[in-house]
Amino acid sequence: MAGIANRKIAVLATDGVEQVELTEPVAALKAASAEVVVIAPHSGQIQGMHHDKKGDMLTVEHDLGSVSPDRFDALVLPGGVANPDTLRTLPQAVAFVRHFVETGKPIAAICHGPWTLIEADGVRGRHVTSWPSLRSDLRNAGAQWEDKSVVVDRNLVTSRKPDDLPDFCREMIKLFGGDQAKRAA
Repeated sequence: MAGIANRKIAVLATDGVEQVELTEPVAALKAASAEVVVIAPHSGQIQGMHHDKKGDMLTVEHDLGSVSPDRFDALVLPGGVANPDTLRTLPQAVAFVRHFVETGKPIAAICHGPWTLIEADGVRGRHVTSWPSLRSDLRNAGAQWEDKSVVVDRNLVTSRKPDDLPDFCREMIKLFGGDQAKRAA
């Protein structure tokens, strides 16, 4: 897809990330010729998870303190329970996400990923989906929650779980390569 070629995409994650919710979107973005950078609060590697069992150690390309959100065109927030639960407690991570919210740059969040968006005030007045246990959190933060495989609301795409990854990746690629991304970039 020509619209996404050479776009710089940040993937923000930490230990406890649902592995497939990081690796599949990264692979889809790279296959579409986007430049993808995995960012974490610390350098080195982060622990991937397969639901509640340890997965692989995943390589971090930049630690959060060494990059500015200004250099990225879009943001991916993978899920897993521990990953966004940790990120939403880190002021630097919340500020990184808030940059994308405030500038209108495209954001894709799956599963528990929207927890960090709540902390960055990125769901108020938006239609979203997520892992079902976040439904009340999202509604309390002013979002309208829907039980669908993927929900796109302007510059935000959300999905519920790993089974939704085909729909999530398809809509993420469209969003990140579309006119909304060009206006925000």
